[in-house]
Formats: sequence, structure tokens, C-alpha cells
Amino acid sequence: MYIADEKRYETMKYNRCGKSGLRLPAVSLGLWHNFGSNASFDNMQAMCCTAFDNGITHFDLANNYGPVYGAAEENFGRILAKGLGIYRDELVIATKAGYDMWPGPYGDGGSRKYLVASLDQSLKRMGLDYVDIYYHHRPDKNTPIEETATALDAIVRSGKALYVGISNYNKEDTNTIARLFQQMGTPFIINQRKYSLFDRTIEKDGLKDYAASNGIGVITFCPLAQGLLTDKYIEGIPEDSRMRTDSRFLKEDARNADVIHKIKALNELAEERGQSLAQMALAWILRDGDITSVLIGASKPSQIIDNVGMLSKQKFSEDELQKIEQICG
Repeated sequence: MYIADEKRYETMKYNRCGKSGLRLPAVSLGLWHNFGSNASFDNMQAMCCTAFDNGITHFDLANNYGPVYGAAEENFGRILAKGLGIYRDELVIATKAGYDMWPGPYGDGGSRKYLVASLDQSLKRMGLDYVDIYYHHRPDKNTPIEETATALDAIVRSGKALYVGISNYNKEDTNTIARLFQQMGTPFIINQRKYSLFDRTIEKDGLKDYAASNGIGVITFCPLAQGLLTDKYIEGIPEDSRMRTDSRFLKEDARNADVIHKIKALNELAEERGQSLAQMALAWILRDGDITSVLIGASKPSQIIDNVGMLSKQKFSEDELQKIEQICG
């Protein structure tokens, strides 16, 4: 039986999520990759337990994470049943619905029918009575945003979720749905968006500043640009890397001469700071306090430990920040 490390809360930092009373760890674990039906269950279990032992209390899933669809939730349910679940009240478990999940007209989007049915399925797969955060995974232009908002509100009132979130919403759509949630008194607390040294979209579209100014938490995914912001690809493409084994998300042409030049320069700066490139890239995301949590993925427990190690050096000098902008510009 798994027994958590007694010192698990000693080094992790916890940030208030928007204006809510919920605090999320600075580093959260995503189960997008490496938790499907084609992965080792023992490794999945080891990663989740390692994460919790290091203060990561937040686990992020979605209905169609796999492969196959639903597999990540099923596997996480098994991990809970085999010991992690005794700490349920110390965990923040999130799932999402919005993308393709099952055949027919009701298997994706933002309709009340889809969102309610999908959450019922997710709860069954994970063996839970409720999730802590339920996200609409993407804007759906074919469904009135009022319907999506009222469906999420009703789900909270049913007791099947404690808070609601949105994912991949831009500033304008976030503002629209946030006003609806405010009118209904819905505990809307967070937006999940992609953000990294190589992807500044949430700065350019104004979402980052808007969320900070309006008390909305932001959790970021792909903080390491699918692994490009590590030292893995500096000298070549490892045979066991995502670029080789799962090119759906990271193509070989992403490793071009310009990217390699930037990675090498960033790696040199990270070494000067006494960090790995991955640690510096994660610390940079949390540099100004506007981001609530950074969502990491992992293929083995040691990567989680390395990523959490960035907490020991989060501050940047103005000179370091300027160097980063010169490199990435």
C-alpha cells in the first residue's frame, strides 16, 4: 500500500487560484501523454506517487486522453484505488470535455447534453463522486455560449464538480463567459492555455494581463514546447524521444537551425543560473506571479523530480530576462 512522504509539503509552493480560496501547486501534473492503454501501469503509478510525494497535489486529465479515449482516466482511477485515493481530500483532480469523444452529434462541443454525459462517464472511469475542477476544453462556435455556461453552472450545483474552468479560450471569449458566470454566481476560477518561451500567444492576445486583472487563475500547458525546451534535442533526436515515437504532436522539422540556435543559447544561460534548461523554462513562466500553476508532462518519475527542482531558483535578474528576450526574439 502506498504511503505518502511525510515531507511532501515542505518545498512546494501553492498559489491562490484567481479570487477563489483554492490554492494550486506551482507545478501540476498533466496526464495528456504516457497514461494511455499503451503505457506501463507501474510507471504511471510511480509518476503519480512521485508527484504527490513532492507536493504536486493537482492532477489534470480530460475525457479523451489516451490512447484510447478514456484510458488516462481509467488508469488514474486504478492508481487512486491502489493507494493514492486515500489522500483524496489532499488532491485537486480536474478533467475536461470539449473535443471528440464518442461517435455521433453529441460526442463533442459545448452542449449541455455532451458536458453532462461526459462528466458522468469520467467520474465512473475514475471511481469518483466529484471532480474538483471541470473544464470546457475548447470554445464551440456551434453552441450558444450561454448554454455552455449554464450547463457548467448546473454541474457545480449538482455536486459533481466544485469549480469550473475553461481551456483554450481567448481573451474575448473568456470575458464573455466570465460575465455569465458572474451573473449566475458560478465558481469559475481558471483558464488553461498554452504558454512557453517559444509560444507567447497569451501575451499577444491579452489573456495573461486580463486574467491577472480580473481575478482569474491561469494554468499553462506545453511549458517545455513538447520537450524542445530541454537539453534532449540539442545534439540530435534520441530514438526514445517524442519526436521519434509520437510525431503527431512534435514533428522532426520543429528542430530546425533557428530553434537549435535558441535552445543552445538558452541552455548556456540556464547553466549559468545553475539550472537545467527545463527548470529555467518552467521558472520563467512563473516569474511575475500572473500564472497560477505550470502543467508538466512526464515519461518517468525522475523528470518530475527535476522539474520540481526549479522551485529552488525562480527569480530572474533584469539582465537575465533581457537575455532571454534577445534569444527568443
